[in-house]
Amino acid sequence: MLTAVAAALLASSIVIPPGAPNTTPPPDHLTIEIVTVNGSGCPAGTAAVAVSEDNKAFTVTYSDYLAQVGVGALPTDFRKNCQLNLRVNVPQGFTYGIAQADYRGFAHLERGAYAVQKANYYFQGMSQNDAATHRYNGPHSDGWQATDTTELTAIVYHPCGEQRNFNINTELRVYPGTSDTATTTSFVSMDSTDGAIDTTYRFSWKTCP
Repeated sequence: MLTAVAAALLASSIVIPPGAPNTTPPPDHLTIEIVTVNGSGCPAGTAAVAVSEDNKAFTVTYSDYLAQVGVGALPTDFRKNCQLNLRVNVPQGFTYGIAQADYRGFAHLERGAYAVQKANYYFQGMSQNDAATHRYNGPHSDGWQATDTTELTAIVYHPCGEQRNFNINTELRVYPGTSDTATTTSFVSMDSTDGAIDTTYRFSWKTCP
């Protein structure tokens, strides 16, 4: 275990040129708070955020995010969405962007049915990034995974010295297609009964001038 002196020396040895992207995170732990949460896919109390111990990523876990069509489904259940507004408390002297987002869930799609997952994120008051869309065709009854990666030169960073919350918009849709909705049910979820499935956002770091 590091002594206080050793930890201070280690922290002082982490040097990133101002404005240069780097995978090395700040030595001090950051925190994230959910400011607002809205949407049919994340009723109050069903979304949680956690930061990795190494400051390289954060995860969002959902416990009631499911879209479905067919037997037992309401007409509005085919589409579910969630809008998260997050306050990311970054150690002084650093700023961040999102280099990669990993989305996971489970889907049961009857033959002829298909599902669509869509997501984007942006800083408050700034332009939204292009929404990435992924399609999954039935028959399918297994987990699904989608990864959206941003080129290093295209990563948008939080402006240094400003207070701007981070917004995440996600959406799930299920379409019956040629499946028989009178006798079958198709669904797609971005949650897990054991909480093991979550979405992961991987940071890219910069030091501020």
